Parts: sequence; C-alpha cells; structure tokens
Amino acid sequence: MSASILTSIQNHIGFITIDRPKALNSLSLEMVRAITATLLEWRNNGNVRAVFIHSSSEKAFCAGGDIRFFYDVGNATPTGDSALLEDFFTEEYALNHLIHFYPKPYIALMNGVVMGGGMGIAQAGVACRLRIVTERTKMAMPEVNIGLFPDVGGSYFLARTPGKIGAYLGLTGEMIGAADALYAGLADVFLPTAELPALMAMLATTEESDIRVAIRDFAAPFTAQVLPSESKLATQRAMIERHFSADNVLAIAASLNQDSNTFAQQTLAAIEKRSPLLMCVTLEQLRRGAGMSVADCLRMERSMVRHCFKHGEVLEGIRALVIDKDNAPQWSPASLAEVTGEQVASFFVSVWPAYAHPLRDLS
Repeated sequence: MSASILTSIQNHIGFITIDRPKALNSLSLEMVRAITATLLEWRNNGNVRAVFIHSSSEKAFCAGGDIRFFYDVGNATPTGDSALLEDFFTEEYALNHLIHFYPKPYIALMNGVVMGGGMGIAQAGVACRLRIVTERTKMAMPEVNIGLFPDVGGSYFLARTPGKIGAYLGLTGEMIGAADALYAGLADVFLPTAELPALMAMLATTEESDIRVAIRDFAAPFTAQVLPSESKLATQRAMIERHFSADNVLAIAASLNQDSNTFAQQTLAAIEKRSPLLMCVTLEQLRRGAGMSVADCLRMERSMVRHCFKHGEVLEGIRALVIDKDNAPQWSPASLAEVTGEQVASFFVSVWPAYAHPLRDLS
C-alpha cells in the first residue's frame, strides 16, 4: 500500500484520501496500484456500501500523473516502450475502467486542482458516481500543453459534454471552475469549502441507504451559490459552437482569428501555444471517442500514448514547461499548416494485435 494513499471505513463508507500534497497529489504507479487494490478489496466487502475519494489538501484533489517521472523514464527509453511507462499507463487506464463500472456508489470530492489523471479517477463511473465541486475547484484537461492528449478516458467523457465544449476544453487545455464544470456535465453538486467539515460529519452518522441522496440533500441549500447558467462556458457557448464546429484545427484557428471578440482572441492565443500535432490528434480522438465504449476508448488511448512517447512531442513539452521552464517548446511540426493527415492517423494505429493488447480484458 502506498504511503500517499490513506484508507479507512466509517459508517460503512470506504474513504480513500490522496495524501501527496507537495506534488499536488500527482499520481505515481504505487498510488495507482494502492487505489486499485483498495477498490478491488472493497468491491465485495459487505461492510462497505459506498466509496468516497478526496484529498488531504485544499490545494489539489489530484493534478494528474507524475510528469517528471514520465520525462525521466521516457528519455531513458527513446522507443517509447519503457517497462515503467508501460506499467503506469496500462494500470492507470485499467483503474479508470474499474471505477467506470464500480458496482457501489463512488463519490469524488474535487476540491482544488483536478487535472489529467485526477479527472480520470473523478470522471470515471456512470450510474454510480457523484462528483462534488467547490469554489476552489480548478479543473482542466491540459495535456496538449505538454504535447500529449486528454487521456484517462478523456476520449469518452470529453466527447460526451454538450456540443463542442469537449473540443474547446481538449484543444485549449483551459482551466474551468465549479459553474463551468456543472454546466459541462463534469460535476454534479456544489458545496462551499466551509461546509466540508459538516459534510464529513454527516457522512459519519447518516443512515440514508444511498449516500449520494444524503449528499445531494446536504448540498441542496447551496445550489444557488453557483449556477451553471452563469458559467463562462454558458455565456460563450454560441461562440464555442461556431468556431469549434470547423472541420479541422487549422480551420478552427482561422475562424477564431477572424473574430475580434476578446474571448475568441484569448482562445486563439491559447491554441497558438499548444502542440499543433497533438491538437489535431486530440480533435480526431474526440470524434472517434464519441461513438466508442469506455473500454475501446481506453484501448485506443493506450496505443496513442505509446505513439506520443515514441514521437517525442510529450518529452519536449515537459522539458519546456516543467524541467527547463523556458516555456519555449520546439514543437514538431512547428505549425498547424505543417500537420498532415498521415501524421495524425499514425497515432491511431494499434501498437498490438487485439489478442495481445495490454487492456484486452476490459469489457
């Protein structure tokens, strides 16, 4: 069990606390394995009726995977098939799948920063999940910033946001707050952080058979404090639909360039900093993911991530933004006009035959 993952059972609720605050709770392979083992143990434990995952820190729920680890082991194996990377992404995506189909209520308190891998362990789940946001929530899928794509099931959950919101979030990597998350269908209820101690006290004593009902009832008085209709995504929805409905990323950028609106220009400025290749890959990913199952999305992403490390774009992105911090990544290709359809298509070629895929057993 990882020292960064704390577990307890109280009032028949299994609590998972992510406790790596100095790294904003970034996930290591050890942490992925600890969460997986805990969920498997509790799945058939009659003493556990629900799972509640949260952080020990108000700064972050989980800022994603440990990208310094990605950089170190990725550079050590230029072919992109480092055993440690293989294990990390295979086991992380398998964990996302486990959560998606977990048979018990699964509640995620997304207080503070929640990005990348943090989204994977919060957004996963369909019928049994409940996602809580606060005024501190800072949510994003910012992978294109470092030459990656929105993985951990992003093919599935971003593709199922309203209209073109998923494309906007995936291509820009922009951060959103509680109102935006509720509007986009990436959160279910809002709670002020001042009420979190009372929430935990309620969970310790409630006799409600479904704690999702208990949490919704507890949160009901605070609903009006953050209205989805007041979100940035809601107010800019028509503009997002107009520009992000273009056929490709180059056309999206051209459309934004012709719009003098402040939001359009800010969005264009964001896009101009991202990896041209991985933005194009991301748009294709979301279009494919819209018609795919959770398991097939994760299998597709597993091949994609191998291609990313073999290409090297992600290593250059991490170098520029995290290691050297020069904020001057040398993207390859350097511009959207240089990205070819063949380059994009190469990211969707399966690395393994179906019978040998590391996630072949996902159903």
